[in-house]
Amino acid sequence: MQDLINMVLGANNKGAVEQIANQLNLDKQQTSNALEQVLPALQQGMKQNVQSEGGLSSLLGALSSSKNQQYVDNPQQLAEPQAVDNGNAILGHLLGSKETSRQVAAQAASKTGLDSGILKQLLPLAANMFMGSLAKESNTGSNQQGFLQGMLDADNDGSVLDDVAGMASKLFR
Repeated sequence: MQDLINMVLGANNKGAVEQIANQLNLDKQQTSNALEQVLPALQQGMKQNVQSEGGLSSLLGALSSSKNQQYVDNPQQLAEPQAVDNGNAILGHLLGSKETSRQVAAQAASKTGLDSGILKQLLPLAANMFMGSLAKESNTGSNQQGFLQGMLDADNDGSVLDDVAGMASKLFR
């Protein structure tokens, strides 16, 4: 999990973190703390989607054809109205419902001390950063194999074989 947080919050995405901080009138540390609280829920939603029938191919297709990378390459685009719409669509796909998004915001609020209303505004922007970072990482040829292995290792045991076998067994039930 820490690798994902480091990837999304790393030096390459410093501009996106600063953009979100400015938009929400937070300081950079508050924004980083809030992102650290919501990113695990997004990763868990992604893992659940990958394990569903057609989920992996759908995710890989979305990463290769998506325009989400623009949000980490050009962070000022996070201020555009379509960024919120795009982020909400991602949240719907990863978390499944607005109620789940609200629960994630409430839980993050309790851990960060920030208002849950601010965290509800942060969530779609975080979703754009999350998918943009994943798209950028997956499009880097030198690290694509490690990236895919990390996504497929659902139980974080260092082996993808048991996870892929589990996915395959679900398809043939």
